[in-house]
Amino acid sequence: EAFSYHAVYTPEVRHPVEVESSQQGHLVAWLSKRLKTRVTAPELSKAGFKLLGGRLLSSGNSPAAQFMYENSKGQRVTLFTRKRQGGEVDSAFRYASKGRVNGFYWTDSDLSFVLISDIPKNEISDLAHVVYEKLNK
Repeated sequence: EAFSYHAVYTPEVRHPVEVESSQQGHLVAWLSKRLKTRVTAPELSKAGFKLLGGRLLSSGNSPAAQFMYENSKGQRVTLFTRKRQGGEVDSAFRYASKGRVNGFYWTDSDLSFVLISDIPKNEISDLAHVVYEKLNK
């Protein structure tokens, strides 16, 4: 699901996100309310990515969130998150790819995460570690 959403929304020029980063407080509160748990949009500017905003999505019959970031080269990264589903346990980073798009996914606490981009595998791996650290402060 996360890879499909990434493919659909990252090419968008005018409407890549539902709620822009200028309304970050509202975005995070709204998505947290819908997912019934606290979600955050990690600050990634030191890693070269600025938050564009986010949107509400679905994962099966449950709500999910997607935050989108962009660097100065126009490369986009999405962070997909949803409540942990039955059978999922805390996990270390795992790698997945579809074509030239790379992703790392993990579960932590009551949420599951997928970080996706067409940046090289080693770069998305480094960024996934930054995201994990930011989410666990």
